[in-house]
Amino acid sequence: MKNCYIHIPFCSKICSYCDFCKMFYNKKFVSDYLEALDREIYDVYKGEKLETIYIGGGTPSSLDISELKRLFSTLEMLNRSKNLEFTIECNIENTDEEKIKLFSEVGINRISFGVESFNKKNLSLLERDSSYDKVVELIKLCRKYGINNINIDLMYALPDEDIDVLRKDLEMILSLDVEHISTYSLIIEDHTKLSIKGIKNISEDLDSEMYDVICNEMKKSGYSHYEISNFCKEGYESRHNLCYWNNNHYYGFGLGASGYIDNRRYSNTRSLNEYIDGMVILEEDYLTDDEVMEYEVILNLRKKEGISLNNFYSKFEVNLSDVFDYSYLVNNKLLILSDDHLYIPEDKWYISNEIIVKLLEGEKYE
Repeated sequence: MKNCYIHIPFCSKICSYCDFCKMFYNKKFVSDYLEALDREIYDVYKGEKLETIYIGGGTPSSLDISELKRLFSTLEMLNRSKNLEFTIECNIENTDEEKIKLFSEVGINRISFGVESFNKKNLSLLERDSSYDKVVELIKLCRKYGINNINIDLMYALPDEDIDVLRKDLEMILSLDVEHISTYSLIIEDHTKLSIKGIKNISEDLDSEMYDVICNEMKKSGYSHYEISNFCKEGYESRHNLCYWNNNHYYGFGLGASGYIDNRRYSNTRSLNEYIDGMVILEEDYLTDDEVMEYEVILNLRKKEGISLNNFYSKFEVNLSDVFDYSYLVNNKLLILSDDHLYIPEDKWYISNEIIVKLLEGEKYE
């Protein structure tokens, strides 16, 4: 166990597209929540030396300085490796120099800013605040305090968005010269504000065209497309997210958090009252060997390098080809088999889900 996710559900406002576990910031709730989080970590964490810690949300930066200090005091119980990747998610409107200075002091070395777009119409639809000048200022402050691993989130495929709007967003984001860029096609989830308003997703053809534009512009700017939705400068892959895509185990602490321990996937309650009262686990699923191998395939194939056949055999003591018949997909160039790796070619990444389903529906190992 080398990885840990911590969820902070509080937000200063609720975005129109968000279906994550979140709630409006309330100082009393925050105090009770941080106390319950401390108890959960104390009860569950076994003292392993961690290589990644990721604080997500919600909006972790919605906490004030005293609350952040209390959070980081709790996290001191986590044993950390010397090369720890320590990430926190931040929103532009509630991040300032005082918080960035604190982040640096407690060991944060990676910040992920939820920018999403710089287009005013897009921001209005998403109910987000992003200012290019403010983002530039915050990045300079991160550099000032020695935080030199920065991610920017970009959301695309918004209703009424066209290629020109996307290209402008890309131009502005690429000009920030950050180490990592994550891209997300807008999916309108049930029970979000956008869904309630009856907003529909754009056509699949336009979505695909936008994805191609993003991939091409990122590549021209020197970013490595190392995972379907993620791009980075050399050596700046998200080690924490690679834990998920490599199907490794990880702790999930906090309201609505998910974890994966000893082939047991679990999800925490989304009820703040239950969580504070100590009723933490909502559901858990003990995976069979076949299910673990299916997760291995689904998650590994999100990466550019795909599945290592040697690693698969080391984990499961069976050859991948004995579990899944991928010959048809290889023959039709939907999968590439090269030396030790089986992977989806980049020009087929947009239809990766279809390819993975076809692979999983193949003959299983008996």
